Amino acid sequence: MVIKMKKVYTCFCTSVIHEGHLNIIKEAEKYGEVIVGVLSDESMVRFNKFPAVSLEERMEMVQNIEGVKRVIVQKDIMYDAVIRELQPDYVIHGDNWKNGPMQAIRNNVALLLSQYGGQIIEVPYTYNERVKHADACIKEKLAMPEYRRKRLKQLLGLCPIVKAMEVHSGLTGLIVEKTIIENNGALDQFDAMWISSLCDSTAKGKPDIELVDMTSRFRTIDDVMEVTTKPIIFDGDTGGLTEHFVYTVRSLERMGVSAVIIEDKTGLKKNSLFGNEVVQELDSIEHFSEKIRAAKQVQLTDDFMIIARLEALILEKGQEEALRRACAFVEAGADGIMIHSRKKAPDEIFEFCDAFRSMDKETPIVVVPTSYNSVTEQELIRHGINIVIYANQLTRSAFPAMEQTAKDILRHHRAKEVDEKLMPIKDIISLIDEL
Repeated sequence: MVIKMKKVYTCFCTSVIHEGHLNIIKEAEKYGEVIVGVLSDESMVRFNKFPAVSLEERMEMVQNIEGVKRVIVQKDIMYDAVIRELQPDYVIHGDNWKNGPMQAIRNNVALLLSQYGGQIIEVPYTYNERVKHADACIKEKLAMPEYRRKRLKQLLGLCPIVKAMEVHSGLTGLIVEKTIIENNGALDQFDAMWISSLCDSTAKGKPDIELVDMTSRFRTIDDVMEVTTKPIIFDGDTGGLTEHFVYTVRSLERMGVSAVIIEDKTGLKKNSLFGNEVVQELDSIEHFSEKIRAAKQVQLTDDFMIIARLEALILEKGQEEALRRACAFVEAGADGIMIHSRKKAPDEIFEFCDAFRSMDKETPIVVVPTSYNSVTEQELIRHGINIVIYANQLTRSAFPAMEQTAKDILRHHRAKEVDEKLMPIKDIISLIDEL
């Protein structure tokens, strides 16, 4: 009589195997044949961190673990497809998924298993100095310039749309790095960080007129890079003189920044959302194209991206002018096009994107929906948009909260009344990793 082995399933979303994973396999062997799913790159990006090694390498690592019978790819964070296909008797996982966003995954598994009598096995989560060191090594690798720099291009191949959030300090970088939410049974997070000229200047109490020099702005990049791993898109304003911009590109590329966005205006910088309310002038197509060509010539890798920001719609020059400039700048070597608008509705953005996509299917399109903020990411995807930048929301949300706190302390001559609106300092400190 042949006794059918029970099936035990677990999923790994890691770029390194440590004793925590080995403990799970050892425990799983007690219950039956061990099948391990390796989370796909696309889902790794949504769930945890960018994979430090390829899917094939991760699968090979798992296959080499003693006790693993079979390795498969788990394409989605949630287990629906895998459990339908395998019908495992048991799903085994560390008990760290009982709280936080990961609880949604546990609930999903519990519901699926309950439909045919499967069971969850939970083992105590392993976290000691050796595991901590392994995690730290992966984080350090992800933060290294040669790995971080190419990540934006990789994300463009993995994500339907890349979501970038403004940061202007190490702390805001940590917020964007570590914020993961569960929404409608799925996990999500930001993919990249935007270092805005406006927010960088504002954080320093300076006007947004390119007054803060590049040396100071590079220090902001350093502060963010030191504590994060996500790719950085840098707001380069107009890029300045061509002779200066080539040095900026060299510096950004060496630091590990993924992209710089420069706008096709000339003269003293004025914020685009003022439009024609202030004097703003478009650069000539020829001069701006030459700036792009000169910068592309000094690049040392194919990883770094120079993205041309079009201001034609901001200055009400029309769709034809915007499209003419877009085509010229791509011809000059631009790796992407950012189209900007100050209208409250996205109609002119969609009109541009549809027209541009009819001519160019490949060049990434970037948008910044600050004024037309009711638009959804799914709508952007339908019009061929690849990157969405939430350009100043962290700065704008912090200022009124801090101002109100200051007023309330002055009003009450003590801090008690504001305390319930404040995050405990230990929760803020918990964002900061210790070495």
